Amino acid sequence: MSVKNKVLAAAAALTMAGGLSTAGALSASAVTPQCGQGGTQTCIQIFSKAFGSYASPGFVETVFLGIPVAGVPTILHSANSTDPAEDLLSIGGLVSQFYAKGMVSAAVNAHYGTEKAAQIEYAPHGKPTGLCAALARTAYQGEGLTLQPCSRPGVTVFIIDTADSPATAPAYFPIVNASTTDFIHPFAMTFAGKADPAHRLFPQIKIGHLIGNPAAVPDSQLWGAITSS
Repeated sequence: MSVKNKVLAAAAALTMAGGLSTAGALSASAVTPQCGQGGTQTCIQIFSKAFGSYASPGFVETVFLGIPVAGVPTILHSANSTDPAEDLLSIGGLVSQFYAKGMVSAAVNAHYGTEKAAQIEYAPHGKPTGLCAALARTAYQGEGLTLQPCSRPGVTVFIIDTADSPATAPAYFPIVNASTTDFIHPFAMTFAGKADPAHRLFPQIKIGHLIGNPAAVPDSQLWGAITSS
């Protein structure tokens, strides 16, 4: 699939009731066979615009050392089909649907109700663990992403905040944690610094106030997502 067609696919996906936007299928080198095409689960890979693209995602969200335990960080790591630590499932819907389930606050629903949102569950070899990429507590500047029980409201839900970066949407978008209490510069997934994640000792994904919105959000706060189907 060409890059142009992948972006068009992303636009189409954002009109659906699912969660993260998708831009075509992952290459065989991106997920384990159980999460790949023809596998038992449809998995998702989330990558930073600062270090990758739909043609070559480069580094993707990964569970540190693949340990399925609450509190284990999520990091950026090079895509690798033999690494089940990269196998993530997207549980998607509208913010208003998560509100109806008691998973986001009334304030978040009032601001983002019509936006897409998702929980990202760790599923090594396609097997769900009940643990989601999340925050340990209500979002604050510099807090790192870790695995937490998917049943926890707010901190386990992420909003696809295309409205805060319309120039890059739908292909690239900020991802806001639903526990944010700041709606002007909400707490969004961030991978700060220009150093290659492979050259960092501990490349954890963190949360930071969204900057430059709506016209100039930096690549460090813009993300893309690709599914395995």
